[in-house]
Amino acid sequence: MRISSTAALYDVTVGHTRHTEPSSGFRHRLYTWLVDLDELPVLPRPLRPFARFEARDHLGSPRRSIRANLDSWLSGRGVDLGGGRVLMLAHARVLGYVFNPVTFYWCHRPDGVLECVVAEVHNTYGERHCYLLRPDELGRATTTKRFHVSPFLPLRGSYEMRLDCPGERVDVWIRLRDEAGEPLLTAEMRGHRVPAKPRRLLRMLLRRPLVPQRVAALIRAHGVSLWLRGASPSPHTPHVHQEGVR
Repeated sequence: MRISSTAALYDVTVGHTRHTEPSSGFRHRLYTWLVDLDELPVLPRPLRPFARFEARDHLGSPRRSIRANLDSWLSGRGVDLGGGRVLMLAHARVLGYVFNPVTFYWCHRPDGVLECVVAEVHNTYGERHCYLLRPDELGRATTTKRFHVSPFLPLRGSYEMRLDCPGERVDVWIRLRDEAGEPLLTAEMRGHRVPAKPRRLLRMLLRRPLVPQRVAALIRAHGVSLWLRGASPSPHTPHVHQEGVR
């Protein structure tokens, strides 16, 4: 039995390369989900604590659905999908906890043509910011950085992204540049699709346990490592959610 006709798992490698001193890099094996916001997975009861998708973990009001919140946010920026399909790439809640450094939404028109991509970025201060992106025919997009993610990187700069909609493989690439155009950080996620069947999910849970908890812990561990190597953190300026509600 499939969990959902549209949901998929991706067995991925996530890597970061820091181009400024102190330089650093890492690769971690994780898994993530691709789901249709109009057909979120309904898991067998024993697996439900290990994969939940809740509005409180994303933009907008926790009293509405993820889809309703995204449509409202897009409407405020002049985008109407007309009910077109939205695919979300994100970690699910595992044992009541989730942390998504970035969630991607591929937003389509009713005829299936891609209208835009939304990148929803979260930091470890519990804040978030969404970027409305218009990828070209090669999946490339650029945007100005407006959100404090790492205390060891400047607030200002720009992102270059390659955001092909996941199929049999997922390949997402992001490069952060400073205001002078110099590269600061490159992040990528690459992997292959795994059928979203209960048995395959159980196998993934055993091979890559507690992914959201690991992601949050690894981010903090890398931050401590940079600090011990002499990186100077910049002051944190509180960020107000664009949608104005939590």
